[in-house]
Amino acid sequence: MANRNNHLVIMAGGVGSRFWPMSTYERPKQFIDVLGTGRSLLQLTLDRFQDVCDPKNVWVVTNQKYADIVKEQLPEVPAENILLEPCRRNTAPCIAYVSWRIKSQDPKANIVVTPSDHIVTNETEFRRVINSCLAFTSETDAIVTLGMRPNRPETGYGYIQADLSARSPRNKEIFRVDNFREKPDLQTAQEYIRQNNYFWNAGIFIWSVETIVNAFRVYVPSLAKFFESMNGIYGTTEEQQIINERYEECENISVDYAIMEKAEEIFVCPADFGWSDLGTWGSLLMHTRKDVYGNSLIGPNIQVYDTRNCIVHTTQEKRVVIQGLDGVIVAEQDNTLLICKLSEEQRIKQFSEDK
Repeated sequence: MANRNNHLVIMAGGVGSRFWPMSTYERPKQFIDVLGTGRSLLQLTLDRFQDVCDPKNVWVVTNQKYADIVKEQLPEVPAENILLEPCRRNTAPCIAYVSWRIKSQDPKANIVVTPSDHIVTNETEFRRVINSCLAFTSETDAIVTLGMRPNRPETGYGYIQADLSARSPRNKEIFRVDNFREKPDLQTAQEYIRQNNYFWNAGIFIWSVETIVNAFRVYVPSLAKFFESMNGIYGTTEEQQIINERYEECENISVDYAIMEKAEEIFVCPADFGWSDLGTWGSLLMHTRKDVYGNSLIGPNIQVYDTRNCIVHTTQEKRVVIQGLDGVIVAEQDNTLLICKLSEEQRIKQFSEDK
């Protein structure tokens, strides 16, 4: 049974189109069924927090233009818990806004903050880790971030360097953070793998509302002052009006730079529950079921011959037949067909901008 003070914050304001033609700026990847399960990444995010918190304690922060999509896809989330940003201001203002809003109605809140466009394959282990961290932050003034155990020298992720000699006495799975590292080059990533105290930064945070509000007061006083000035307005009709008028004044800064790299009581919980941020078609191929030839086929009727190591996503076609491809993306959406070498997928961004 979920603790009544547990809250979930889903950040769903991203506008990326990495899975073009499926995802576009009008409908980014968090709102599409990337895995072919019948559920969008946003919906799957909420699904895996089942029993962690009550639906009335779920909050979504998104851009105003996605309000209707969020309400359509997450009808169980109260409409008043969908906070709308009029412009993009990175993760620190987003988290500050929702933190003060939550504090206005639950000063004892214990919060998990998560992106909306990642996948987790072992949801049972995921919930165990999350609940363990929530128990820890409910008893301490610690900020906890999840660190994914790396299985390859990945250059697309930031890393967390943990002090494995400084285990928390309250929770043997949680350690102090030494440093946060930017996305490395391949040689540096290989060195991280050789050591056992570097973990991928998943961007999932756990803290009490009092802890994070105090952190903003210390490290980003301009944001704290703005959202503190709205006390008494949260939950009223004035709230959205003031956000619309003044949100762009907020400093455009990530929570990593604003708080995580400065605060003292920062901890990491190393975990392994099949996590990916699905940043590329290649990562989608890696994390979906494949046939004996390494092909991932997402669609109702796909037949392949003499084809290897391909990702095919054709959910709108009645029948697709492919022969003789190796290492290729085949994807269609709304009368647009993409055929591209996996090794050249960085060009997809140009395709999407030129469409």
